[in-house]
Amino acid sequence: MDLFHEAASGPPNLLPYEGTVHYYGPVFTQTEADHYLQTLLDSIAWRQDEAVIMGKHIFTKRKVAWYGDQAFSYTYSNTTRHALPWTPALLALKRVTEERTGETYNSCLLNLYHTGEEGMAWHSDAERDLKRNGAIGSLSFGAERKFLFKHKKSAQTVSVVLQHGSLLVMKDTTQTYWLHRLPPTKLVTRPRVNLTFRTIVT
Repeated sequence: MDLFHEAASGPPNLLPYEGTVHYYGPVFTQTEADHYLQTLLDSIAWRQDEAVIMGKHIFTKRKVAWYGDQAFSYTYSNTTRHALPWTPALLALKRVTEERTGETYNSCLLNLYHTGEEGMAWHSDAERDLKRNGAIGSLSFGAERKFLFKHKKSAQTVSVVLQHGSLLVMKDTTQTYWLHRLPPTKLVTRPRVNLTFRTIVT
């Protein structure tokens, strides 16, 4: 009965309140995950991420790419990006993510962290372009990295280690009440590719 319940509703919720985060663990075999990591490193149109902060235009070491059903425009960090057409690998990964989560997505923001020294500061994905309280399906390939959540009012934190080939989903009111980050670490020297499937509202 417990196995049936988990299959129907997903893994347990990592958040204690005001949000829903499911961590599925690895959803690909080691061979499959290795294949997708190399394919994404070689075939994605990576570019340095950029942001406008306090009037200054800055570029990060971390690289990004943006793909979707159509040439969606997506604005964050005061910079607008336009989606590229799906690649065969991204469509295959989107299909797996949709099947495992029971959600649908029309776009994907990818991040390439070359080493553990590259990370992401506290933030929430609550841009006006995104579906409110929609699901964000996050696939990780490459180096294992710790991922943190922090409640915006209580400051309570929750952490999870994202494994090679793993899937994590954030949905419901998670972005309203929680921040998340990828803390930098000097202990990781290998690259990590993160895909965040999401829904843009047109």
